[in-house]
Amino acid sequence: MTLTSKQRAYLKSLASELEPVFQIGKATVTPEIIEAISETFNTHELVKITVLKNCTEDVTNAAIKVSERTRSELVQVIGRKFVLYKPFKDEPKIILPKAKKEK
Repeated sequence: MTLTSKQRAYLKSLASELEPVFQIGKATVTPEIIEAISETFNTHELVKITVLKNCTEDVTNAAIKVSERTRSELVQVIGRKFVLYKPFKDEPKIILPKAKKEK
């Protein structure tokens, strides 16, 4: 699933009020962090994560790695934080704006 710019903007507006749920530190992206974030997607569709200054990995690289490994969509990277989106399988709580149909 690829987000349109309108959908991404909508998710960014929702994420602006969120507090970060996880912090990635010196250990960078570990399997334990991936597992914990994956479990968070059982109760949250939108997750904000902070990358601490002692993390040796670039924030964008860490965000891409986490999004790929949790099978979620990277919404935005801003400063040392990033936002991931993964809709619930059965009944998504966040209703995204419809994507325009291509002609």
